[in-house]
Amino acid sequence: MNTNKNVEPVTPGSARTLSGLFFKRVNATPDKTAYHYYDNYNKQWKSLSWSDTYIEMLKWRSFFLNMGLKPHDNIAIMLKNSPEWVFSEQAALSIGMVVVPLYPNDRAENVAYILEDADIKLMIVDTNKQIEELSSIDEQLKKLYAIVSLEDIHNKPLLLSEDTPETLKRYPLIHLTFDQDPDNLATIVYTSGTTGKPKGVMLSHRNILFDTWASISVVPCQSNDKFLSFLPLSHMFERTAGYYIPMMAGAEVAYARSVDALPVDLQTIKPTVLVTVPRIFERIYMKITQKLKNSSPLATKLFNLTVKIGWNRFLYLQNKKSWFPGLLLWPILNKLVAEKVMAKLGGRLRLAISGGAPLSNEIAQFFIGLGLTITQGYGMTEAGPVISTNKLDDNDPFSVGQILPGIKTRIEKNGELLIKAPNVMQGYWNNAKASSEIINSDGWLHTGDKVQIKNGHLYITGRVKEILVLSNGEKVPPADLEMAICSDPIFEQAIVIGEAKPYLSAIVVLNEEIWHDVANEAHIETRGKNVLQNKKLCHLMTQKISALLSSFPGYEQIRRVKLIIKPWTISNGMLTPTMKLKRNQIIANYKKDIDNLYAGHIQSF
Repeated sequence: MNTNKNVEPVTPGSARTLSGLFFKRVNATPDKTAYHYYDNYNKQWKSLSWSDTYIEMLKWRSFFLNMGLKPHDNIAIMLKNSPEWVFSEQAALSIGMVVVPLYPNDRAENVAYILEDADIKLMIVDTNKQIEELSSIDEQLKKLYAIVSLEDIHNKPLLLSEDTPETLKRYPLIHLTFDQDPDNLATIVYTSGTTGKPKGVMLSHRNILFDTWASISVVPCQSNDKFLSFLPLSHMFERTAGYYIPMMAGAEVAYARSVDALPVDLQTIKPTVLVTVPRIFERIYMKITQKLKNSSPLATKLFNLTVKIGWNRFLYLQNKKSWFPGLLLWPILNKLVAEKVMAKLGGRLRLAISGGAPLSNEIAQFFIGLGLTITQGYGMTEAGPVISTNKLDDNDPFSVGQILPGIKTRIEKNGELLIKAPNVMQGYWNNAKASSEIINSDGWLHTGDKVQIKNGHLYITGRVKEILVLSNGEKVPPADLEMAICSDPIFEQAIVIGEAKPYLSAIVVLNEEIWHDVANEAHIETRGKNVLQNKKLCHLMTQKISALLSSFPGYEQIRRVKLIIKPWTISNGMLTPTMKLKRNQIIANYKKDIDNLYAGHIQSF
């Protein structure tokens, strides 16, 4: 890896805009490695320096200008994570255009809505197949005049050419953009739309640069770091943490081939930083715990001892626990157990940044006990997106960290967190009503999350709006229960139901890999057409859920469950592109099953 200890971060003041950030980085470290990618055509990993990236960006810039695009035009990027994402975005920003990211696997009707709502002039996709899949929405795309695919008719990549024209090689490394105002609109990012149409979050250059700088001031990024990027760049969490932060610091980014290929890519790339979501840790945790069930009692005991000693070692290093004799065992436990697990993650991982959803205490403790530094953070697209994150020397993994410097906070009587800062969005695109509902007249952004702040650390306690009101008047936040249920690996997904009902019920998606083993251990037949309706199996799963919810009040217990195997996905319309449950859609889809869960029960009013 190309390292340079003297590389200085680019400050927001010197960059002014996101394209300025890119040009400053190219000028400062033109020969330093910037990106790694897997060339599917030649079947090998390749690298690009910052000057290589600049040259490829110039090709895109010329293409956009030749297409007649101009400042303030909106273009859509519907690409998987790749250097082309960077080339096309930076080219657009250098002209003063506005970038609208789209999820490569989003549904055609969602794409159609965004393209029309955002007045998209040009759209970039990875493959010709994507164009074919969008043919069903042709009639809705009245404002779009071009779709560009990265493939030609032979499915060969067009833009990462080996032969760079001599004229481009001689291009001076200068700031090409016109003198933009940092408060100009840089991007419109559409939020998930769990209960309605997506809303376009308008973020300026200043919004994003402030958030990026504030983030690395709390969790420093080193110029010799190597990130492995796999979360979609269409989400602001990955875009800020896995794209702009490395650019600001001069670090390297490698683009994973896919989530399925992640285990191999981790060992090939050997990253030092991983920006991730709890689901990745949950999958690894499940595989390790399942493997331990088939291990010898001695091996299991040794593993559990490693996690226990490692966790207490972490508390000691955080000055939260006194020295204890077990620390003397860590070097050998680390060698025998922990290092072997960390080797599966590449062996060089110094930091994993977890966001997007809460990481369970049990899983956080498990991985930290094995020596992996995990920092949890919190944010929302409307705030660029980072609002808080844990510091490395003051890390409470059960919290979502400390508020970033420069962000003012206020907690309402109902516990809701409000923030005011330069990273707060300009508003929702073409939606003044929604903008005024989330940002008050004094500029405070309503996060919608209930919080507590203890010892400088932020703890999320629930949501303000996502409340079920039972027929007896009791109010229940379903997200808290769903998170608790899914802390057990046997439950892949869960939705809690009970609005205007006498009690709570749930539809749960079982993990297909392990539910058979659990049922067999309880001597329950797992074969047959209607096995998921087996009363013994439903009772067993209800008992498991009850144990998981033992700390919740009695009226928040799940009385009945509907078991399913088919997961809720983006393609079947049950999840948003950011993997949030579409509650209304799921409830409508399972209406008959839900009616059966309450059959024979008289509701009280």
